[in-house]
Amino acid sequence: MKWEGNRQSDNVEDRRSGRGGVGGRSIGIGSVAIALVVSYFLGVSPITVLNVLTGGGTEGQTQSAPAQKPPADDRMAAFVSTVLADTEDVWKAVFVQGRATYQEPKLVLFRGTTSTACGQGQAAMGPFYCPPDQTVYIDLDFYETLKNQLGAPGDFAQAYVIAHEVGHHVQNLMGITTKMDQMRGRVSQTEYNALSVRLELQADCFSGLWANRAQAARQLLEAGDVEEAMNAAARIGDDALQRASTGQVVPDSFTHGTSAQRQRWFQTGLKTGDVKGCDTFSARAL
Repeated sequence: MKWEGNRQSDNVEDRRSGRGGVGGRSIGIGSVAIALVVSYFLGVSPITVLNVLTGGGTEGQTQSAPAQKPPADDRMAAFVSTVLADTEDVWKAVFVQGRATYQEPKLVLFRGTTSTACGQGQAAMGPFYCPPDQTVYIDLDFYETLKNQLGAPGDFAQAYVIAHEVGHHVQNLMGITTKMDQMRGRVSQTEYNALSVRLELQADCFSGLWANRAQAARQLLEAGDVEEAMNAAARIGDDALQRASTGQVVPDSFTHGTSAQRQRWFQTGLKTGDVKGCDTFSARAL
């Protein structure tokens, strides 16, 4: 992926030194992988888990410390900031075409734990998006987990993760997240899980849409990049994670979609570059 020298986003906050975060003890990579798999297997979204972990007590909490920018010589932080900037450019153009204004999300780098408007953020949940504060949270140790334990190396695989979480931000701006929240408690857990799958697959499609538009505008992709993203999508499918963690696959507990579905919808966004083509909620087959 050709990213070096490109614009970096100003919307990145670095809490890794302890400012703005809590705890101070990082969770081991092994624990991150185990908890991530368990989160998928139980059919519970990271945001829900975060609220359960804290009893909802920190919801709406704000930070007293001023935002801190990543060090200029931090290569991984520079990569994340560059990918975020590119998603900003793509989605700003998409929203302008739809006669709307794109509100850029924030992205917080942290270690171990950090407070969010959704509750206590945990590295063990992997990267996540919090709708109330419109912020993506990521402990960069996750990328080591993605590479070494989930078997999905490569910078474009890492970019795919960020673009997926930004896709959730787009869903929030479009009102889709609110509609999902309204369904909670109105349908059975199995039915809600099925809706969650469609939500996650749409975010995968949106990440493919970003890649399509970014390639057309800035020629970011290099040989093997798409394969990296497809491999990452396969490695984090519900069926793959469940099979790896327990040896069993329970479709009713799926919340993100199978490996094949995640690959298919990323490819759909990549091929079409069209928001309407990412309407997973109207699709008869996923």
